Amino acid sequence: MAPHRLRGTLNIGLQLMITVGIFSANLVNYGAARIRGGWGWRLSLGLAAVPAGIITTGSLFLPDTPSSLISRGHHEQARRVLRRIRGTDDIEEEYGDLVAASEASGAVRRPWLDILRRRYRPQLAMAVLVPFFQQLTGINAIMFYAPVLFKTIGLGGDASLMSAVITGLVNIAATFVSIATVDRLGRRKLFFQGGCQMLLCQIVIGTLIGLEFGASWDGAIPKASAAAVVALICVYVAGFAWSWGPLGILVPSEIFPLEIRPAGQGVSVAVNMLGTFAVAQAFLPMLCRMRFGLFYFFGGWVLAMTLFVAAFLPETKGVPIEKMGVVWRTHWFWKRFVADEDGRAGHRDVEMDYRKADGIAVR
Repeated sequence: MAPHRLRGTLNIGLQLMITVGIFSANLVNYGAARIRGGWGWRLSLGLAAVPAGIITTGSLFLPDTPSSLISRGHHEQARRVLRRIRGTDDIEEEYGDLVAASEASGAVRRPWLDILRRRYRPQLAMAVLVPFFQQLTGINAIMFYAPVLFKTIGLGGDASLMSAVITGLVNIAATFVSIATVDRLGRRKLFFQGGCQMLLCQIVIGTLIGLEFGASWDGAIPKASAAAVVALICVYVAGFAWSWGPLGILVPSEIFPLEIRPAGQGVSVAVNMLGTFAVAQAFLPMLCRMRFGLFYFFGGWVLAMTLFVAAFLPETKGVPIEKMGVVWRTHWFWKRFVADEDGRAGHRDVEMDYRKADGIAVR
């Protein structure tokens, strides 16, 4: 539903609300930990019904998208929704693009099989690898187990919970940076900068903890070193919050053509949830066995995914979703998979279409 020039900014609003939810959960846990009698954890768990109720109520007021209405034959209603969300009556050109895309989508009867076709291999690769790499940044380990981690490095129980609250605030603030820059700087620059920032933090944190604890975890880390670790974790969280956090959701949501978008989104969400589950289950055993080496483990993955983005992810900012195919046809690697029907790349027509889409030249 978002206009293509603001798609990144509006989409990251989803990530902003996720960070607000994480921060709210940290506050609830911090307060519930102080309740005596053994029912504090029940209160923190039960309060999850509040956002569930808000989501349910909000769904009653959420309109269908123009693409969905067109695909089901409700053309006049689609026009009304499009006029409403664009704030103008001049919607015929965009409406025509949506109708054409919907007709192409309607010709596909087996999206879960068609997504495996060679021409969709670039999008499928991104739908799997971007959420896969996102989970291996180590962010879930940090956010899930921040109190455990901070307590392990020598902070008290209350101090560790407060440190988790601090990282939640950093997460929210840094997400605003992404909102302000994603449609100006583009996806690739934020991915690359955030990856480099997280990599550096992982290496320094692992080295600092290793020098203080060694391999045995014996003793307590000095307060100055503990404060340095908390500060570096905040820098790490900030790097994630304006790069791989929101963009891990944004990029898979905007790269698929209409005909396979539901299947593609399903694959992306499934990989994300599976990765979340795996990291949540594996983190504590890995922390016990790898100790400070755990940060090097995640740092190695951050290096791999940053190089992957630099080499294989095309820039998608400002490109209408209906015309997203041009970014794959002009990419140095993926163009071999998405040649035109006659087997030629068709670069000249694609280049003109790309310039028309966003007023930018293909490099």
